[in-house]
Amino acid sequence: MQQVKLISTDEKLVISLSGEIDAATSEDFYAEVSAIYSNDPKDVVFDCAALDFIDSTTLGTFVKIYKNVVADGHKLKLIDVRPRIKKLFEICALDKLMEIEA
Repeated sequence: MQQVKLISTDEKLVISLSGEIDAATSEDFYAEVSAIYSNDPKDVVFDCAALDFIDSTTLGTFVKIYKNVVADGHKLKLIDVRPRIKKLFEICALDKLMEIEA
C-alpha cells in the first residue's frame, strides 16, 4: 500500500511517500502527484524516508513526473532515499538525471 502526502508548499512542494509503489499502484501515485503539482506548480521534493519498495514501473512513473516538472522550468529531487531504492535509480542511470540524496 502506498501513501502520498503533501507536507509543505512554502518554496517547494514537499511530498512524503510511504509504503510500496509498484505496477498495481503507480497509476494512482502518478495521478495524486500530478493533481498536487498542477494545483501549485513549483519545484518538487519527494521525501522517501518511509518508502519501502518501488519497482521498474515506478521508476518510469518518476521519469514521467520528472519530465513534466522540468518542462515547466522546475526541479525534482528525492531525499532520504533508502540504499536499496537508490540502487535501482543508479542501475538505470536515473541518478544522473534526478537529484537523489540518501
